[in-house]
Amino acid sequence: MHFGAIKSLNPPPDKVNGSITTGEYTWGSFMRVVAAQSDIGGSRTIAGKDTARSIAEMGLYEARKGGKAFSQLYAAQALRHFGSDLNKNAVWQSMNAAEQKEWASLLDATRIYDPKTREVINLPENYLGVAARIAAYAYEFGVMKDRAFLDSLIERAALQFTSGALFADDDLPNGRYDRYSNEYIRFCWKAAEVVGRKDILEKLKPSMKAQMKLWWDLVSDKGYGYNWGRSQGLVSYLDTLEIAAFLGENPEFRPAPVADIASLYNLAWRWIRGGYIDDRHTFNLFAYGRGNYSYISLQREFQQIATSFAKIIVAHDSFMRTLESEGVTEIPAKPNLGNVARFEWFSTAKDRPEGVWLVRQGNLRFALPITVGTKPGMSDYLAAPFGLAGFANPVEQVYPSLVPFIEMEDGKTYAASEGSSIIEPSRDGQSLRVVWNKWGRVGSKSGERFDTGITSAVNWRINGDKLERTETLTAGQDIKIKRWWVAVPSTADRSRIETSGDKRTDIFEGVDGILKVTAKADWPLAAAIEASGDSKLNKGVLEAIPLHLVYSAENIELRKDKKSTWKLILEVSKRN
Repeated sequence: MHFGAIKSLNPPPDKVNGSITTGEYTWGSFMRVVAAQSDIGGSRTIAGKDTARSIAEMGLYEARKGGKAFSQLYAAQALRHFGSDLNKNAVWQSMNAAEQKEWASLLDATRIYDPKTREVINLPENYLGVAARIAAYAYEFGVMKDRAFLDSLIERAALQFTSGALFADDDLPNGRYDRYSNEYIRFCWKAAEVVGRKDILEKLKPSMKAQMKLWWDLVSDKGYGYNWGRSQGLVSYLDTLEIAAFLGENPEFRPAPVADIASLYNLAWRWIRGGYIDDRHTFNLFAYGRGNYSYISLQREFQQIATSFAKIIVAHDSFMRTLESEGVTEIPAKPNLGNVARFEWFSTAKDRPEGVWLVRQGNLRFALPITVGTKPGMSDYLAAPFGLAGFANPVEQVYPSLVPFIEMEDGKTYAASEGSSIIEPSRDGQSLRVVWNKWGRVGSKSGERFDTGITSAVNWRINGDKLERTETLTAGQDIKIKRWWVAVPSTADRSRIETSGDKRTDIFEGVDGILKVTAKADWPLAAAIEASGDSKLNKGVLEAIPLHLVYSAENIELRKDKKSTWKLILEVSKRN
């Protein structure tokens, strides 16, 4: 449908089947899916048109307009689908010498990588993996012949992992950990594998094993993987397909039997298929209540369609081959995930320890990260239980989702974010203590921390199906907090209040179950239910967040060395 709807690529259309094509990476993404379908489907002709020449034209368009990063990687992958020997490659042979020279420029990793500084140019750390794969494919094609440059780039890309880190900081040296760590190491693996760097592959193994174990311990029983940070929603379900395919090809890293991995694959695929809009031939990215990071814009809708299709086609072909070769003919309807209660360290740095608390037991299922966000106070990175039934954070919003914001008398607002000062997980995984001696300040730089004169010590504890959060504030001198507020955003579609004496319990009911919320504090606490309407606060990664329970207080006076405490209890139960 998409390929057939394109009448000309000189220039390419601004829309295809109603989806805008003017966003970044669009034609690199689309050439990859056309190539993947042509290769795996076994025909160079799609919708009555020759795919090889069309892919050549899309690559020329990207080359001429300065396409970078994923446009380059997807172009290289598209070309590879037609064979690594360019003398026999139908795409390459459809071009004249001048066009081949232009196309080759698209395979130049220095568009995004500076070999002098050995850094990517104005991009997150994980793009080193993108650059390494571009260079590896260029070398495989014979377009780039500088082996010393290639080896240096691959070694630089893998440096965090080969230096002993199990997880990658995507914003060195600030400490941002999220789903990109898993994708990053898979990219490094693919680059090293293509050019035979077995020494790099060997050094990547400890991290790969740890990362796949982490993924298995946080993935939901619906096939949804990483649930905090940027690039969630559809992307996280697609991650499950790609990770399953990778584990199929590399059984030594499997954290579970392949049949259980296949069960997750099936569940993720069904969610993706359920979100596809047949009459528009697109994915349900921008529906009511669906949030995306700003770079997934309407201008990139067609790019997201193409990228998703390519990931699905390639992963499915690979994983089905695995199941067939291993004789897997039946898979469980639900995977045997097992109970989890443990803490995974990302960094044990004395000045900023980071990690994630993983819990899957009873009705409690969540991942609670202690890390640095894209901005201080960014809801997607706060120390909150992502994945907890009935709770969700609004996407890419500086917002106090289960982590209070405090406004001081000078008008500046702070949050206990940007890593931590102390992390003390319990041995049995049933509790976690985290201390912030320094705070993130709203409006400042990512990773930047400030001394407010207040220490926050938070104790999380599991009590049956209850998750209890107790926070103690201690000031080094008498301090007044002008305003204090915290929100419990909920995916529930209805709520009610129960009272017993001075105790208030807010009960949220929705398709995910029932979430009961109670709070108390050493200071007067106001509580209100706020409807988010169709605002940005309503947009979650998977569904709408229509109701927000907001607790607030004003003019809290903290006395020197006197502890002041507030407690929040979240109880999860299933609907009858």
